[in-house]
Amino acid sequence: MGRHFTGDTLIIASHNKGKVREIAELLGAYVAYFPSAGDLNLPEPEETETSFIGNAELKACAAAAASGLPAVADDSGLVVPALDGAPGIYSARWAGPDKDFSVAMRRVETELGDRDPSAYFVCALSLAWPDGHTESVEGRIHGRLIFPGRGDKGFGYDPIFIAEGRDITFAEMDPDEKHSISHRADAFAQLVARCFGKS
Repeated sequence: MGRHFTGDTLIIASHNKGKVREIAELLGAYVAYFPSAGDLNLPEPEETETSFIGNAELKACAAAAASGLPAVADDSGLVVPALDGAPGIYSARWAGPDKDFSVAMRRVETELGDRDPSAYFVCALSLAWPDGHTESVEGRIHGRLIFPGRGDKGFGYDPIFIAEGRDITFAEMDPDEKHSISHRADAFAQLVARCFGKS
């Protein structure tokens, strides 16, 4: 059992409005107030770690230290074993400075060629307290890649990813259905059980 969250305010260590909204929805039953790092003008730390959990912890700890309140951060991405794990922690960077994921998806297609299209999404979540204590979890969903991409829902690499047991991409899926099975849902279920469940 991890450390239990007992406050009413949790900083979401992100400047991404879509991500802030999604995290607030997923934890809304447990926390009253969700100011974001963007709302508080907290600086974004450079992601210098070599793992998803490392980068999530770095962001959560920076926000907790700067605000004096507990903070939660996520780090997520697409892992393609045939590409030695790329794009991995560099998933967003493959989209370039304009965050154009059509560029990133074309790069995945080009580099993969006719190799094994197996892939999985990872979501690491870290909850950090101002005293430096962290609780971190990692969720995954396995599947395969298809080209060209399909669908206009979701974001990032969703148009090229089909989860195991499904025949449509994340970008073709109803958002509620995607949220019920995704890597982020897996990670949040673990974090809730560890830090927000009944003590």
